[in-house]
Amino acid sequence: MTTAKQALERSAPRDRGADVHVRSGPQMREYAAAADRIAADRPGRVLDWGCGFGQMSHLLKARGVDVTALEHDPEAVEGTRPLERYPEIVATFTREPIALPYEDGTFDAVLSMGVLEHVQFPERSLDELHRVLRPGGRLYVYKLPNRRSYLEWIARRAGLFYHGQLPFDVLYTRRSARELVERHGFVVDEVRLANMLPLGITASWAQPSAGAVWAANRALARVPGLNLLATNVELVATRR
Repeated sequence: MTTAKQALERSAPRDRGADVHVRSGPQMREYAAAADRIAADRPGRVLDWGCGFGQMSHLLKARGVDVTALEHDPEAVEGTRPLERYPEIVATFTREPIALPYEDGTFDAVLSMGVLEHVQFPERSLDELHRVLRPGGRLYVYKLPNRRSYLEWIARRAGLFYHGQLPFDVLYTRRSARELVERHGFVVDEVRLANMLPLGITASWAQPSAGAVWAANRALARVPGLNLLATNVELVATRR
C-alpha cells in the first residue's frame, strides 16, 4: 500500500520510486551502520518513529533489539498489521500527526530516521518524543537534510526529489538541529555532518560495490571543510 507520504515523495518531476532507498545497496549500508550503532548501546525498548517500509525495525530486530514500529499516515486504516516488505514487523498505523499512543516513559530510545524534517509541528513532536522516553533515554536522529548540501542543490535543479519539496520540510544546520532538540528537554551528546556521496543508487553496477561506495562516503564526510556540504545532519541526545 502506498502511503500519503510516499505519494508526495513520488511527486518529484523525475520519480525514482518511493522505495528507492530500500532498493539501494549503498543506502542499506547506512541503515545497517545505524542499526549497529543503536544496538551497541544496548538501548532496551526502542520506538522506530515513522518506520516507513520497516527497514530499520527489521535491522534492529535482527540485532536483538526490542523495537516497536509506528507509522503515521493520515489516510491509513488505523491499527496494527504486518508490513508488506518486512512481514515479521507488525507496525502500528495512526492518523494522528503528533500524539503517540504510548504511556509516559515507555521507551528507552527513540529513532527518527528521515522523519523529523518532514513533520508538520517539529516542536510539538519533540515534546511527545520526550514524553514517551524514560529519563536518561536516548534520541537518535538520522538523515536531517543539511541546508548547505551540494547534493540537495543538484537534485533541485535536476528534477529529482529534494528536501523542501514537501509541504512541511525543514532543512537544518548542526547548530539549528542542536538548538531545536535542546529546547525540548534533551542534552545533545553528538552532532555531526554525514554522507558526501549519493547513496540512493539502484543501478545494477552499484550493488556489488556498495561496500566501497559506503566506505568512500564515510571517509569524505570526515574531511574538515568539505563536509560542510554533506547531505545530512545526525545527532544523538539524552532526555533530561
